[in-house]
Amino acid sequence: MRILFFSILLTTCFAYGQKKDSSNQKEIKRIIDNGINAYFRKDTFVLQKSLKRVLYEYGSTKDSVLLAKYYHFKALNNKLLYQKDSAYYYYQESKNISKIINDSLEVGRRLLSIAILQKEAKDVLGGEISLIEALPYLEAVKPYRYLRSVYIELGLVSEELNQKEEAVSYYKKALKVNEKVDSDYHRERGYLFIQNNLGLLYQKQSQHRKAITYFKRGLEFDKIEQKYPLIYALLLENQTYSEFSEGNMENVLLRYNEVLKIREVSKNNEEISTVHINISNYYRKLKNIDLAIFHAEKALKSAKETHNNARWLASLELLSKLSKGEKSKIYIGDYIHLNDSLLQKERSLKNQFAKIRYETDKKEKENEVLKTENEKKQEEIVRQKQQKLIGWLLAVTAFLGMGFTATVFIFRRRKLLYQAQLQKAHAREQERKQIAKALHDEVAGDLRLLHKKLEKSALLEEAKKLDAVKENVRNLSHQLSSVSFKKVGFKDQLINLVSDYFEPNFRILLRGLDDQDWSTMNSAVKRLLYICIRESIQNSKKHAQATEVVVTFSVHKKNVLLNITDNGVGFDTTIRKKGIGLHNLQERVEELQGTFSIESTVGNGTKTDIQIPLDV
Repeated sequence: MRILFFSILLTTCFAYGQKKDSSNQKEIKRIIDNGINAYFRKDTFVLQKSLKRVLYEYGSTKDSVLLAKYYHFKALNNKLLYQKDSAYYYYQESKNISKIINDSLEVGRRLLSIAILQKEAKDVLGGEISLIEALPYLEAVKPYRYLRSVYIELGLVSEELNQKEEAVSYYKKALKVNEKVDSDYHRERGYLFIQNNLGLLYQKQSQHRKAITYFKRGLEFDKIEQKYPLIYALLLENQTYSEFSEGNMENVLLRYNEVLKIREVSKNNEEISTVHINISNYYRKLKNIDLAIFHAEKALKSAKETHNNARWLASLELLSKLSKGEKSKIYIGDYIHLNDSLLQKERSLKNQFAKIRYETDKKEKENEVLKTENEKKQEEIVRQKQQKLIGWLLAVTAFLGMGFTATVFIFRRRKLLYQAQLQKAHAREQERKQIAKALHDEVAGDLRLLHKKLEKSALLEEAKKLDAVKENVRNLSHQLSSVSFKKVGFKDQLINLVSDYFEPNFRILLRGLDDQDWSTMNSAVKRLLYICIRESIQNSKKHAQATEVVVTFSVHKKNVLLNITDNGVGFDTTIRKKGIGLHNLQERVEELQGTFSIESTVGNGTKTDIQIPLDV
């Protein structure tokens, strides 16, 4: 049923993997890192939270990488719960998805994890097959840290298969690859673990003196006790065991207690049972049976708590030898019962692993057949479509010819109309310029003379009113005067405009001004933009009581876009109509085939959007 679900999921989801923006990628990386760290801390609560977050992100993006990671986290969670069959299944699911999306690194890593599970379940041959399968995937991308781990595991598997020379060869390959690992931390730890494994290889063959040379080589590593206390404890314990086996009793108990203290401080509970067994054997040799039993019982308790089955069995066997009478029989019975149970469980796991592998391989073959049949059907559909397409192309070509002619005509007509509008706008600017000149030179001049006569006649009140009229006429002439960008460029004109209106409690911000090449833009368009900005600034300051105006420029698809916002009092656009100034602006914009829109609500400021074509 699980395999069927996986197959359906593949056919419906994998085509939709997509790229995410960088901020989302950072968040996803954070979620994944949290999950991995939670696994190493054995924090199932945080791991399950990360698992759910990954599934949620997959639901949003349909990114198959996240689906593979979701199954990976499911496997890790089941490992922490000691449910190895479920962990194996989810590792397989994760690996299969990574295969389909050609993620060689993840395929290799999942195969490595699968092999470790198989080795723990005594499926040694299955583990060897998985490790050999992992090699080409990892060699393709050369992640030396994981390649080294594969060679180490192949060495351990070879030991289980009693292939000592092959094991040494794999460990030497691991050392060679380890030299290429970039991270000092991972390279140094790898080196120390390989030395320990070589020592254990000879220790198991009772070649203790040779084993001690490898343990010492690791212990001589610079500052190992401070940098890697747990590896130091491992090497020290193994060296002490080999020296004890050779009959050297000096400092044995002192070293074992040092190892025990390091593991208790570091909460390395899985290995605490091992050191208690070693201490028990030390006291057993000294004929101190009470202390030997004490530490054997400690080992048994620790092994049960950490599900360390090998140490569990070793503790029971040791207690059966140390105890007498009925108590010894109980320990022997427990040993036999546990051993039988573990053997049965190992057989069951092997069968379960084999079944999952069989179903996965079967489904992959079925998918390959379906894929081949589907490709043939697709080729036939494409051929038929091509024949229909040729017929349609012949018909469409004729229509396109007529359509192209019509499009050229419409485009040319639109361009001529646009040019006419530009000329019309230019003529209107010239007319305004003449009116402005007349107002400034003639009307304002006459009013100035009349103002002086009234002052001489002591009609000061009338003179004051006339002076105000004169100023209004003068301002009107400035507003009507045409803006020229020949001597002073558009950018500098705008900067001058902002400077004229700037006050400490009235800020004007220009954005995007430096992003455009204004020298190539039509003068009529620039003039209209300038007038729109000037009118908006005046309205924001005079009517909206704003303290800040933001003017933003951008060019998009042959259109110049102008956005003006203020933080003023705003107004209700459904009640209040546009004033004459805004109405005139809208007319000017629409003359050049542009669009003008204004949005405002009471208390939330005003936003004006203007779009003017640069060409048609």
